[in-house]
Amino acid sequence: MQNRRQVLKLTAGFAAAGLMTGLGPAWAGGDGRTGKFSGRSNHVTTGKAELTGSRVVLFNDFSLDGAPDARVGLGKNGKYDARTDLGALKNLNGKQSYRLRNGIDANAYNEVYIWCRKFNVPLGVAKLGN
Repeated sequence: MQNRRQVLKLTAGFAAAGLMTGLGPAWAGGDGRTGKFSGRSNHVTTGKAELTGSRVVLFNDFSLDGAPDARVGLGKNGKYDARTDLGALKNLNGKQSYRLRNGIDANAYNEVYIWCRKFNVPLGVAKLGN
């Protein structure tokens, strides 16, 4: 029991010192493919996105200039797949996370989209690397 307390104290100390930055919840980022957004359809979309096996994460630097009915989804080689709609964009700026629905294979896609459902156009696309 004493050793466990020591380990917990050390872990808390390392975390407070910022030495355990690679650890954390799965949606915190760092274990998937990332890409940088570029705007589409005369919209400014910036920042990074990450696609893991179960989530899309938009990073702190994410920003969209605004649009009606903005959604998050996936695509491949320049084609958005409406079946991957993950829901409405929660915020125009900052970190946010979206869970992939059952049946969506993250490995089948190489782009994260911010999509305007109302006008059926892309607002931003992040091409994913490794």
